[in-house]
Amino acid sequence: MAAAETLVFHLSLVVGGELRDAAGERLGRVDDLIVRLGDEDYPPVTGVVATVAGRQVFVAAEQIVELGPGFVTLIAQQLDLQHFRRRPQEVLLKKDVLDRQLINLDGARLVRANEIELARLEGWYRVVGVDVSLRGLLRRVMPRALAGRVEPRAFLDWASVEPFTGHVPTVRLRVPHPKLAKLHPAQVADLVEAASHNEGEEIMAALASDPELEADVFEELEDSHQLEFVEDRSDPEIAELLGRMETDDAADLVLQLPEERREDVIGLLSPFQARRLRTLLGYDPATAGGLMSPEFICVYADATREEALERVERSSLPAESLSWVYGMNTHRRLRGGIALADLVRTAEGERLWNVLRPVQTVRADADLEEVARLMTDFDLTVVPVVDEEERILGIVTVDDVLELVLPEPWRRRFGLLGSD
Repeated sequence: MAAAETLVFHLSLVVGGELRDAAGERLGRVDDLIVRLGDEDYPPVTGVVATVAGRQVFVAAEQIVELGPGFVTLIAQQLDLQHFRRRPQEVLLKKDVLDRQLINLDGARLVRANEIELARLEGWYRVVGVDVSLRGLLRRVMPRALAGRVEPRAFLDWASVEPFTGHVPTVRLRVPHPKLAKLHPAQVADLVEAASHNEGEEIMAALASDPELEADVFEELEDSHQLEFVEDRSDPEIAELLGRMETDDAADLVLQLPEERREDVIGLLSPFQARRLRTLLGYDPATAGGLMSPEFICVYADATREEALERVERSSLPAESLSWVYGMNTHRRLRGGIALADLVRTAEGERLWNVLRPVQTVRADADLEEVARLMTDFDLTVVPVVDEEERILGIVTVDDVLELVLPEPWRRRFGLLGSD
């Protein structure tokens, strides 16, 4: 929106102003403006709620000829009085949005709407921004004559914010908002944790239409918030969520459930998922076994470069689980590993055992301090976990360790809660 080229005015200067007929005569008082939320970046004003002769009425946008600071002028001299009834996706700006929290999608944070800005765009009056500054709040208590003109870029562009609408019976948070879906799951988790319970529930409900994103966000939530947003779900719903999460994160979530529910939920998973989950749950969460993910690529050392890369291409594992490819002998004992980047640069037809490098490993019962020290000493981003027979059980990645070593606010600040 080109704010410098458009006259922008405050909602607070319109609400409380006069409702006028075509001749400029006062008919009543403007109580609120109605806008319709939808796919448009700048929602249009669809009507006015006004008080006329002590009665609250609805004035449709079709009856309005001009709207500005201190007034709303109608196109005719006779007012068609109608009772106000909410229509789908409509909100009252003063009642439903002003003084409430919104999601600032560009900043991935919650903000308060201290003022709402309006302008005439594309032939009609629309919401164009929100002032979240203290100045916006103070301006509303000043005399109207001193309120002043809105400075360009003195407010957040409405296209970058999303209001909470769970308290409005006819509106839901857009599901999903395109920009909400573009945020990193850790940023969405930040919003959920910073919001009130009802607002957090609204965000989580919006994510339900994107189950993969919902699972990614759950992985980033603190334990207490995971339980907060899952405890009222049925066992099948929890199992469906667990099935989309990384196995190690799913194990952490299962541990948040009441003990009497755990087996019922696990029993609803596929046999493969349930077996993996039970394996991780058998380890102390603060050991390599409890930290590891059972998702990795390990092929026979006699495989060719092309066969190993084909296995990577077929895999649906997350990127961090594919950073290394491991080789084993016919007894399934680990023989070494190779970074994926090095494997790509290997000559065509080369056998894996010719290019495998020895790798540092840990046992499943190794404690967090031992794992962290090994990864620090050898500058590792991933370390395999092996059993007594040197068979690989899983891998521990650096973010698994950082989640326990670094305080949670630090992890969020430096982007260490996951990778894109």
